[in-house]
Amino acid sequence: MDRRVGSTGNQTLQIKKRDVGNTTTLLRLPPTRLQPVLPQDSASSLAMQSAAHTAASPFASRLALGPCRRPSHKRALITTAASADAPHIAIVGGGWGGWGAAKALCEAASLDAPVRVTLVDALPDPTGATVPTTASGKPIEAGFRGFWRDYPNIFSLVDAPDDVFTPYLPSAFYSPDGLEATAPVFADATLTLPSPMGQVLATFDNFKRLPLQDRATMAGLLLAMLDYDRDEATRAAYDRMSAHELCIRCGMSKRLVDDFVRPTLAVGLFTPLEQTSALVCLELLYFYALAHQDSFDVRWIKGQTVGKQIIAPLVAKLQQRRDTGAVLNVLGGSRVSGLHTDGRRITGLTYVDGRSGETHNLDGLSGVVLAVGSTGMRTIVRGSDAALAITCPELTAAASLPATDVMTVRLWLDRRVDVPYPANVFARYPELRGAGGTFFDLSAASMQGGTQDALRALWAAAPDTDARTLGTVIACDFYGSTQLSMLCDTDLVDMITTRLLPSCVPAFAGVHVLEHNVMRFPSAVSWFTPGSFTLRPPLQTRLPNLVCAGDWVRLGDREHGAKGLCQERAYVAGLEAGNALLRAGVAGPAVATRQHAVLPIRPDEPQVMAGRAAAKAAADLAMSLGLQPSPWVR
Repeated sequence: MDRRVGSTGNQTLQIKKRDVGNTTTLLRLPPTRLQPVLPQDSASSLAMQSAAHTAASPFASRLALGPCRRPSHKRALITTAASADAPHIAIVGGGWGGWGAAKALCEAASLDAPVRVTLVDALPDPTGATVPTTASGKPIEAGFRGFWRDYPNIFSLVDAPDDVFTPYLPSAFYSPDGLEATAPVFADATLTLPSPMGQVLATFDNFKRLPLQDRATMAGLLLAMLDYDRDEATRAAYDRMSAHELCIRCGMSKRLVDDFVRPTLAVGLFTPLEQTSALVCLELLYFYALAHQDSFDVRWIKGQTVGKQIIAPLVAKLQQRRDTGAVLNVLGGSRVSGLHTDGRRITGLTYVDGRSGETHNLDGLSGVVLAVGSTGMRTIVRGSDAALAITCPELTAAASLPATDVMTVRLWLDRRVDVPYPANVFARYPELRGAGGTFFDLSAASMQGGTQDALRALWAAAPDTDARTLGTVIACDFYGSTQLSMLCDTDLVDMITTRLLPSCVPAFAGVHVLEHNVMRFPSAVSWFTPGSFTLRPPLQTRLPNLVCAGDWVRLGDREHGAKGLCQERAYVAGLEAGNALLRAGVAGPAVATRQHAVLPIRPDEPQVMAGRAAAKAAADLAMSLGLQPSPWVR
């Protein structure tokens, strides 16, 4: 799961929970985006870094399959003091993109220029204040998400990062043959060399089975990373190509592709190589693997959920701005079904109260932020005034894009298991039925730099419980999981505990599951198919008071260094969406220049920038001689 950053906030998903005895319960869950984690991005080591991100709503976990105690289905309505005639902006979707927009808008308000913000989301409580639990009270969350070193804007939300996040931790890569590779903490390397030589040196002995001659065929992909972004025509050419075709054109060995690249990108972008844009793969690998030696270093939330640790404090701070003119309303448990327009501006929206089933309108809106994915976009466009589809073809294009399924399983085991690495990737397992997969030792992650309280929290244990007596808690996330999700919970848990986990770590053999929780999210995560880039929504639509947010949004001249299914990108897109409405005067002229600061990614290492410049110069020379500028695209 942040790809998998903003929850769709506008529709529910029908999800079946099947128990022993073939009893089927149909739950209606809001779609969301998972942000996965895994042995993070780099390319040989560089490709490892891409494995662990999934843009996702930090709150998808609020509803779960399996016996669970869900938050009250009352609409979460949070209201702060406000002027009734102040500009009123609605945000559809309560993931990273939605809350980024809310922050930018609320912090621009002042007593002489108040702003009202209403955030609408299908989750009962999108504020993160309510931690979802199982029936026995154990906390659950939709996916275990990593936070990479180059997430400056998200890290800026936390006053004391070391209290919220673990230290940067290594990860591993397993196949049916055993341990395949490990990803170290690159910043801890004894010898720091320029990228990509630093990554190559740091991981030279980390590949346990992949021969050196196969690893060497990664060189062509490294050159493509320097070439893909030299101009718009080149980007479009890479976007038309599948990632699998790129691997072939770059001369990568079949073993390297099948044993390492394919499973790595399956958990990084959630879709098969043959059905994924080469452009998006290169963006992701460049950001997580090539730009800096330590870009792939990742840390995790310690103990609590992302919503509880990061979003809830943010919402509380925004609420405290009520004395400075900010008005924040949160409509949880509500699904936006359509927008109203006069052909020139958005004037209102319609939403359905999930508790009562009643339909309501928000009229007189000054602006709207769509922080939704393609599934949500499709529902909203179809339910809107006919003039919206005519006026904004960019939204119908975005609504035409597919989405992929994700699934997460949490297991509470009867004993402690010593797992060598807290974050791990499954590779080449036929049991996954084409899905990408990861597993995480939540117990170990919670104890990293923390106290026994974090481990007790995973078990909802009493404060005086000796944490050493508590068993291991494992989270397994699966991406592109359409086939796998058709297994019932019992068969799924059995497969994980008897085949997958013991194959990776033999100490899992014979463990008993004391409690489990399974969540399925159909069509929840953006699917970056070949040719999809131009169909993705722009930051600014053709209506001046309608903007888009989320990791799939094209930011144009506000483009940011965070790429792919990435929590940082989703949050930045939200900040930029709020800023765009402010610049357009939607919130009034007094706040038009009050732009929220967006922290850039640190500059790429000098040799990487020099490599890009050299690649562009070589391409320009080739074109001047009437030759093809790139060996990979035309």
